[in-house]
Amino acid sequence: MKPDLTSFVRFLRVYCRSPLAVCGLIGTVLVLLAAIFAPLLSPQNPYDLMQLDIMESRLPPGETAFAGFTFLLGSDGQGRDMLSAILYGLRISLIVGIGSAALAFVFGTLFGLTAAYIGGRTETVMMRLVDLQMSFPTILSALLILALMGKSGGNVVLAIVIVEWATYARTARGAALSELRREYVEAARSLRMGHRNIILRQLLPNCISPLIVLLTMQIARAITLEATLSFLGLGVPITEPSLGLLISNGFELMLSGTYWVSLFPGIALLVTIFSINLVGDRMRQILDPKAAQR
Repeated sequence: MKPDLTSFVRFLRVYCRSPLAVCGLIGTVLVLLAAIFAPLLSPQNPYDLMQLDIMESRLPPGETAFAGFTFLLGSDGQGRDMLSAILYGLRISLIVGIGSAALAFVFGTLFGLTAAYIGGRTETVMMRLVDLQMSFPTILSALLILALMGKSGGNVVLAIVIVEWATYARTARGAALSELRREYVEAARSLRMGHRNIILRQLLPNCISPLIVLLTMQIARAITLEATLSFLGLGVPITEPSLGLLISNGFELMLSGTYWVSLFPGIALLVTIFSINLVGDRMRQILDPKAAQR
């Protein structure tokens, strides 16, 4: 345990040398805490119809509700407190983004490592599947998948996994090709270790650094993709709000001067993606310096 703690402290010290990366880390932690404790921080449950009043719709920021609390960020067309809606929307956006990125990471990494390990024609066929997947436009593929499967949080996660796993597969395969020439892999093969053990216990730990960096960056990309799909009406349903859906709900109201319905969810989405990208960029500089230089 002591070496692990020492390594973590050393990594944290190196990470904190960049003030911008520290700001990104603080922003990411605050976003996660806000999403986790949304029921405690929100003045109301914005999706409990018993707590809504249509007479309180489109109130500007700073107005007081009949229930006694203040609409710090105003209310939308249904009388929902925008601050509460954003906090609850953060939960859905983060769940979809982190969940889909994690699933794509697992499947794509195993696919890429297996292709590199097997080699030969099998590897060629497997990587042609990766090339085929990456040749399709991401947003168009996701829209087509959701149009066929319907709107739900689970379908959005599945659609993002389908369009994003190939990126992990290509990265894992590239990292594994250089590791397969190392002595420890030859030693494992000479000892007749199982293929699964070699892939999971030998290759994976030595290829994990660029994949962790990619995972961090892809979480922000997945959140952006989910917000885009929800804005276009093919993401999560109305009963499962996300930041993209909140922005979409206020888009038609902007011309009438009700700017806050879209503005504040947009700012929350921007801060979330920007903070995660700062963390991922700093981790790339530390864990994969060659890629950072390129």
